[in-house]
Amino acid sequence: MRERIVNVIIILVILVLGVTGTLYFTSNGNDNVTGLVKKNVTITSNDSISESIDKVYDSVVVVENYRSGRLTGYGSGFVYKKDNKYGYILTNNHVVEEATEVKVTLSSGEEIEAEVLGTDAYMDIAVLKIDSDKVLQVAEIGDSTEAEIGDTVFTVGTPVSTDYAGTVTKGIISGENREITVTNNGSSYMMEAIQIDASINPGNSGGPLVNINGEVIGINSVKLVESSVEGMGFAIPIEVAMSQIDKLEKGETIERPVIGVALYDLDSLPLVGYSDLRIDDSIDSGVVVDSVESGSDAEEAGLQKNDIIIKLDGTEVKNSAHLKYLLYKHNIGDSVKLTIVRNGNEKELTLRLTHKIGDSN
Repeated sequence: MRERIVNVIIILVILVLGVTGTLYFTSNGNDNVTGLVKKNVTITSNDSISESIDKVYDSVVVVENYRSGRLTGYGSGFVYKKDNKYGYILTNNHVVEEATEVKVTLSSGEEIEAEVLGTDAYMDIAVLKIDSDKVLQVAEIGDSTEAEIGDTVFTVGTPVSTDYAGTVTKGIISGENREITVTNNGSSYMMEAIQIDASINPGNSGGPLVNINGEVIGINSVKLVESSVEGMGFAIPIEVAMSQIDKLEKGETIERPVIGVALYDLDSLPLVGYSDLRIDDSIDSGVVVDSVESGSDAEEAGLQKNDIIIKLDGTEVKNSAHLKYLLYKHNIGDSVKLTIVRNGNEKELTLRLTHKIGDSN
């Protein structure tokens, strides 16, 4: 009898120990297996850009284009400079193009007349002036070359309708030194641009692209508009605009070289009847000279019909728009080196830039 009682007690002890051990490993052992650890986490948001917006907001204006008394378009602009007499506004050329009258609306809602001082279609910039006593704020100019991919930026402008004047959108710099092709009046050319993902809509053109410190680093100009593409906007680096600002304030024409040739892009040859021109398979980019003007810089350099221009100063030429982009970085009087292919042989020519757009040979 005593042995039976002892056995029962032993069995009960074993059962208690087994249950206790199971509960322990169920509550602790599973945490070790899954790696789940419960912690109290507090997330705070301190990314407001309101102070940066305040530094530029009242410098931004709505720019309205009137032709023969009728409003035909609008965009944005910003005051970048002020003296004793006038305030100076930067905007896009296409915003004021062909205008017979330009008006700007301040952030206060006041509408005033503005005078167009100078424009440049290639850079797509224009300078306006208004009376100095109307200026509410002058934007601080920054340096886009110090910006990096991923930096926070924001825009202030007038998207879609003047009812939305003063709209702020925020994003990041998505790409630097983008070379984008623009077509204007049937002519294609390249622009260097900052790519951003901040929302840009019609009416934002001419408004400032601003860094997190409230400094203007670009002028919103071009949006890639395709049904399959979203979130890609472009801005002209502020240094590009400011490099010619003195001339535009004085109404002077910005001189750019013209070399006097008709060109075809290499990839368009099958479409223009150049099937008889033999091109080595190793040449995958460049432009073909179709004709050379008499008395031009191209003729002086020795360019001939069917020459293939593949490099300018060592930089590979992608197409005719890219060649123009490379040439426009030079001043009248400069000399450049052209690498060409003629009858299958590569050679180098020196091209001196003496003629400018608007000259007659």
